[in-house]
Amino acid sequence: MIKRVNPEFLAGLEAFTDFDFKVEHLETMREGMAQAVLPLTSTDTVNIINKTITGIDDNEIRVRIYKPAHQEQELPVLLWIHGGGYVLGSIEDNDHLCVQVVETANCVVVSVDYRLAPEYPYPAPLEDCYSALAWIADNAAELQVDKNRIGVAGASAGGGLTAGLTLLARDREYPSICFQMPLYPMINDSNDTPSANEITEGMIWNQKTNDFGWKCYLGELHGHDEVPIYAAPARAEDYRNLPYTYTCVGQLDPFRDETITYVTKLAQAGVDVEFHLYPGAYHGFESLNPQSELAQKVIKEYVNAIKVGFDRVKATTDQVEEVK
Repeated sequence: MIKRVNPEFLAGLEAFTDFDFKVEHLETMREGMAQAVLPLTSTDTVNIINKTITGIDDNEIRVRIYKPAHQEQELPVLLWIHGGGYVLGSIEDNDHLCVQVVETANCVVVSVDYRLAPEYPYPAPLEDCYSALAWIADNAAELQVDKNRIGVAGASAGGGLTAGLTLLARDREYPSICFQMPLYPMINDSNDTPSANEITEGMIWNQKTNDFGWKCYLGELHGHDEVPIYAAPARAEDYRNLPYTYTCVGQLDPFRDETITYVTKLAQAGVDVEFHLYPGAYHGFESLNPQSELAQKVIKEYVNAIKVGFDRVKATTDQVEEVK
């Protein structure tokens, strides 16, 4: 398998220490990851604001708001959802990416620090994300954002939560989402695809670690037929009326096949979708090798896709206004 890895991505793979995924190790792993993250404060171009909102269970949810330093008009807004297999990760993980999105797409970004499994299994993490989404729509004027141009994005488990949240918002009929970007999303709890069986160990994320993540996230639901589509979006049968979608996945990612199937079903349901498959790329390849030429190209592509997603809505709105 290692022979198939793009040479640009070998350094990140070799430097990565495989986690020993056990429930009793999670707190130590979380603390280690938190210590490894360099804190970021406001920059010359982007203001970073920390806020606490109230969730559906009356729980406190941290959100981090990234706004252009000299914002003078209403802008589109992206809800960012971090990854971590539903058991790891925090609001601080993607500071630099969120700043890049603000600068490139000329939008506001809100990152949500949802509760983690197994302490808080489904639906708690998803409901935290929904609470953040509804809060954005309810407070659009205060945030100086356009509630008709709300996007949702995330990678890995964040991608799974993105896909689940988009389905949930559609079925609850609020808020309206115009764009989603579930990057190499964790959406298939069955963990039984050819790519999952191909990546059985190492490679950042594999069948074994994936099974651990799903057991933690689903709790008593794991292994049962009645798993909700909002928890495992690969189980959904109706993908109609979902927003424009951008996604990508590495060919050496255990999520390759579930992502391809998801994209196919979206397209068949009439959803506009852009999809990229990267040969020689494993799970999270671009975040572990951010300085590599291909990773920079990949990040630039999906950050630009956010701008395209918002611009599509503006173009449609402008056409409607012209007709009037």
